[in-house]
This record gives sequence, C-alpha cells and structure tokens, in this order.
Amino acid sequence: MRALIQRVLEAKVEVDGQTTGEIKKGLLVFLGIGRDDTLATGQKLIDKILKYRIFDDEQGKMGWNVSQANGGILLVSQFTLMAQTQKGLRPDFGPAMPPSDAKALYEQLVEYTRSQFENVQTGIFAADMKVHLINDGPVTFNLEVEA
Repeated sequence: MRALIQRVLEAKVEVDGQTTGEIKKGLLVFLGIGRDDTLATGQKLIDKILKYRIFDDEQGKMGWNVSQANGGILLVSQFTLMAQTQKGLRPDFGPAMPPSDAKALYEQLVEYTRSQFENVQTGIFAADMKVHLINDGPVTFNLEVEA
C-alpha cells in the first residue's frame, strides 16, 4: 500500500461540481491499494501517517504530526499510485487491487482513520475527482508499507 502525502494550507475535492471533502491546514493523502494489501496493512500505513512529523514545531523544525499541528486529513483513493512504470511508455496497473475489492478496503480504512483522528474528509472512490490544493513548502512524501 502506498500513500503520497502532502502538507497543505488547504485542500478540497470536487465531484460533479460539488465539494465532497475540504480541509484547511493538514495532510492531503492520496492512497493507492495494492492487489495483496489487507486491512492490517492499511491500518499500519494510516498509523504511520498520523504520527509522521512533517509540521513545523516551535523551533521551525519538522517536529509535529498532523494532530499536534491541529490539522485535518483529506483522504483520496488513487489507484494510479500502484502503477508499474519502469518499462515502456504506458503505466501498468496490474499491481493495483481490483476496484470492487479496493472500494471495500478503502471504506474500511476511512472508518479506521476516523476512529483514530477527528477531522477526516474524503473524496469519492472511483469518481472523476478534481483536487485543489495549496501545498505548504512544498512538503511531499511517499510512504509505503508491504502487505
């Protein structure tokens, strides 16, 4: 499972012109679910994201996590993160979990994240989403846990 996390000043997701999720300061999390991923794998990744210290503390160093920074989380499914891109000029999405299974796991991970953190917003799984953000820094990290 992979997550591309971005520290943002604000972010929102729109589907068909309607805002489905919006945060001010916090983390925009693009989540890619692999064929062999499980709920336990996802929980491990979510726990890491929640504890990851990429917000400035009193000394101006990356010492605070999203909770300590009083931020929010915007969680967006993105199967393209699982693409193999080493060969050729077209991405191979074979490593991604099939959509029906991935949707169920994504929804479980949204619920898990909400059980661990108060301010969680989301996009809509498999929708054509328009993601707006102001990246703070920019600060962007790619996190991965193995199934």
